[in-house]
Amino acid sequence: MITASVVTYESKNGIAVITLNRPERMNRMDDALMDGLNAAWKRFMASPDDRVAVLTGSGTKAFCAGADLQNPPKGLYPGIPGVGVPVDKPIIAAVAGWCVGGGMVLTTMCDLMICAENAVFTYPEVRVGFSGGLITNLVTRIPHKIAMELLLIGEQIDAKRAYEVGYANKVVPVEDLMPTAMQWAAKIAANAPLPTRALKQWASETLPKGPTELGNIARMRVDEIDNSADWIEGRAAFTEKRPPNFKGK
Repeated sequence: MITASVVTYESKNGIAVITLNRPERMNRMDDALMDGLNAAWKRFMASPDDRVAVLTGSGTKAFCAGADLQNPPKGLYPGIPGVGVPVDKPIIAAVAGWCVGGGMVLTTMCDLMICAENAVFTYPEVRVGFSGGLITNLVTRIPHKIAMELLLIGEQIDAKRAYEVGYANKVVPVEDLMPTAMQWAAKIAANAPLPTRALKQWASETLPKGPTELGNIARMRVDEIDNSADWIEGRAAFTEKRPPNFKGK
């Protein structure tokens, strides 16, 4: 197992277990956690062995209690699969305890979700006077009015309600959460990877994307260009009055 700051990545039998690892802060999101998730998704996509990921939080008190308001991240998008990093391999969310704000953005972008009986979901941005907007893609995952109930009222729903409205696939006792998620992951890992990835990609392309999701995907792509070796080379070549030697990196 390799630990990258506050995110851990463990790979075994074709399954990557990616864990938010700030239990002392209820796995709240800060810049370090978002950078760790970004690195984890890139590692997952680059791995020739890992076919499916299980995304979970350390401890049973919280999957993720949202942004750390004492040290908020500059943006959520770098750590969100499908937004900050293109991901066409399946992701299973294994959720225990609180799943708040940006935690719900993460679970919304997962393909499957197993919930512990103590899971609680809430999106309280309207209660603190802020919105980043990424969560609006929730309206393409569950019925519109249920999504708007979560977004506009900001109250919580429990695991049973999440299952009833189609946000979660299965609700299990806390002690069965990871065993169940790993069983599901093992079944996916045993399947043929090419159609598995193709089906996820086609499903993702079928789902409508809102303006904030598209905007953050574009922002991610601009960031890649701004951080590229070609941009450094282009500026150097301009200054030195020579033809640039671009490498596509």
